[in-house]
Amino acid sequence: MQALWGERRRIGLWRRLWLALMEVERELGADIPERALAELRAHLDDADLERVAEHEKRIRHDVMAHIHHLGEQAPTARPFIHLGATSAYVTDNADLILMREGLQLLLGRVAAVLVALAKPARRYRDVACLAYTHFQPAQLTTVGKRITLWMQELLLDAEELLHRLDTLQFRGVKGTTGTQASFLELFDGDDEKVRELDIRVARRMGFARVFPITGQTYTRKLDAQVLAALAGIAQSAAKFATDLRLLQHEGEMLEPFESDQVGSSAMAYKRNPMRAERMTGLARFVIELEGNAWHTAAEQWLERTLDDSANRRLVIPEAFLASDAILVLATNVAAGLEVREPVIARHVAAQLPFLATERLLMRGVKAGGDRQRLHEVIRTHSLAVAQAVAEDGAPNDLLERLARDPAFKALKIAVRPEELDLAGYIGRAPRQVDEFLDHVLPDVLHRIEAVAPAAAAAEVTV
Repeated sequence: MQALWGERRRIGLWRRLWLALMEVERELGADIPERALAELRAHLDDADLERVAEHEKRIRHDVMAHIHHLGEQAPTARPFIHLGATSAYVTDNADLILMREGLQLLLGRVAAVLVALAKPARRYRDVACLAYTHFQPAQLTTVGKRITLWMQELLLDAEELLHRLDTLQFRGVKGTTGTQASFLELFDGDDEKVRELDIRVARRMGFARVFPITGQTYTRKLDAQVLAALAGIAQSAAKFATDLRLLQHEGEMLEPFESDQVGSSAMAYKRNPMRAERMTGLARFVIELEGNAWHTAAEQWLERTLDDSANRRLVIPEAFLASDAILVLATNVAAGLEVREPVIARHVAAQLPFLATERLLMRGVKAGGDRQRLHEVIRTHSLAVAQAVAEDGAPNDLLERLARDPAFKALKIAVRPEELDLAGYIGRAPRQVDEFLDHVLPDVLHRIEAVAPAAAAAEVTV
């Protein structure tokens, strides 16, 4: 990702865009010698950035500085470089190419996280654990089911990235204010040649779709839509990281910790979730960048204004770089998750009597009891037991208390031992995990491979 957004990569794209424009202009009848194209092809990746800086210091225009330098390297091409174009021809179109490649790279990163998470999801598909609402013990779920909740959010992000790639449009060859007037002049008013120029250059740069309408620049709404997709990735990763930080506090699930890793400079015993914390910190940064992009889109004046330029040079690359870093961290954490089943089992055992009361209530009503009265009996005993357990370390004797209570004793209702079997409290969670991993996930991974085969270096068999 760093190489993608580096200066040399960008300038290499500018030169390829100038070459594509000259090649197609020549194909459509412009008097451009083949030697000019040959010279330009020989200098696509050897820009002398120090020489460009000398030009820019003098003329105070970055695109023109590169045009002058390229003209020095390819003198036969010099009269034809940038013919009919405006600066946005190279700057905007290059940005669109970079965003397309960046989205493809991020798709591969998302696929890697999904594959890494799929392994523990499968392994712990039926391992019962406490589910939490309001971060208070609720009913049971399974470790695998909880992991698929994280995966599903990333899956939605992958769908959004795929959509953004599928609908991404090229600015194309539109001229100074988007009217293509200069190209009509070049081709003596031949409207069809101008339309063909736009389409052919876009295709040469790998785009099937071209914005039918632009001002000097393509609409900055597209940038905001792309950054919204990146903010979605950040949100999903932050949710995963935040949940993991909570679970690490409970001792149930922990991020990787290397043998020589130090958790604290002062407290040698500590094992801090620093990877997860870094993910949430970077995610906050990316999420906030989305709003910046919407403001830029809203502040564009008429056919364009320049206050977007310096802003976009910071915001767009940093959003991609930070998103990439987040996903690298997420893959590392997902691949090294430590699940402590004994701790999970102890927490479940401590809460199971409370969880069993819902069944006791249902059976009491079936036996002729008053639901509201029985509910109050359960509530009163539950609060008393919870306080005794928390303050005095007393054993959880809730079920025994309820069995002795006159309200339940009269109905001859008590929890049977088999009703404490954990399998009866996790519902369809294991099958939901199987369905998700066997049917939902592979389809999206295959679609990612089709769009970004080089980037999606992740196996689809999970």
